[in-house]
Amino acid sequence: MHIATTDIQLADWRSHALKLENEVKKVIVGQDKAIRLMNIAIFARGHVLLEGGVGVGKTTLLQSIARCIGGAYERIEGTVDLMPNDLIYHTYLGEDGRPKIDEGPLLRAGENLSVFFFNEINRARPQVHALMLRVMAERHISAFKKEYRLPHMVVFADRNQVEKNETFEIPSAARDRFMMEIPIDIPADRELRKALMFDVKYQHAEGLTKQVEPNVLQFDQLNGFSDILQNHIKSSDVLEEYALDLWESTQNPEKFGIKLDSVDVNRLIHTGASPRGMGMLLKAARVNAWLMNRDSLYPEDIHAVFHELIAHRLVFNTMYENRRTVLARELTSQILRTVAVPSQVNPAQAKAA
Repeated sequence: MHIATTDIQLADWRSHALKLENEVKKVIVGQDKAIRLMNIAIFARGHVLLEGGVGVGKTTLLQSIARCIGGAYERIEGTVDLMPNDLIYHTYLGEDGRPKIDEGPLLRAGENLSVFFFNEINRARPQVHALMLRVMAERHISAFKKEYRLPHMVVFADRNQVEKNETFEIPSAARDRFMMEIPIDIPADRELRKALMFDVKYQHAEGLTKQVEPNVLQFDQLNGFSDILQNHIKSSDVLEEYALDLWESTQNPEKFGIKLDSVDVNRLIHTGASPRGMGMLLKAARVNAWLMNRDSLYPEDIHAVFHELIAHRLVFNTMYENRRTVLARELTSQILRTVAVPSQVNPAQAKAA
């Protein structure tokens, strides 16, 4: 009876997860892979860095997803003069001319906060990063002599990768707290580009977002369902050995015969993926397997999320760090091409993941 109930839950939530993707695709074109990856992060309960230029639709995409999830959506802009307290409260003059204090963007929605967007996080100072990362990890904060719980919050942060003046790069230890870094690129398809230029509906972000059906998911039940999902998907011994090989290849690529043009692989890596990162990789892979209507992990589930889970965690030696975006893409691609994939992953021999 319990197994049957779980299967019904998994199927019901899957239909709603796929509906979320279809709703967002109605108003966001050319970003199908990004939408799938963001959906995976939501069900894996992981925070996300967004990679992309200005004006590619990140805000509209996030608002559309937040509308489907339900709960409250908040955002803050990273600026050089932003202080940690600006996340918690803001002051203003009331009608009586006296100073007033209100709860800031992190607190005003309370436990209903489901999506928090930190735009241009690297424009904010390290003190702001430190507070944000602590709240992301603990999902609660003390303020106004009481405890605020944020159990359902998922953070999406965008980095300004064009301008270097007045920016503060997020250190590697901080990047590791984000489950994924997802690229939001301009669509390559010429017809999609033409639509974005000439179809007037894409010039009105608020109107686009309103076309998305609200509350497709139940934001305050995602944590509980995520635990059910993770316990349901199984992995085999062969698959686990393959995942361990992938982990080791991020630390010692030369051991697996991985080569990159114009790069000395022996001197490339300072630090590979962390244990936390690999745990997040398998968590996201299980969600991918579930979305593909499987109850066992396969190599392709790991491949589907590998770059977005691993690339931002790699720390290169100083001589290569200024090329990290390109080199990380090349390295993760070469790892997947070179590390031997198991010839057979037998679900019948799978065990609980």
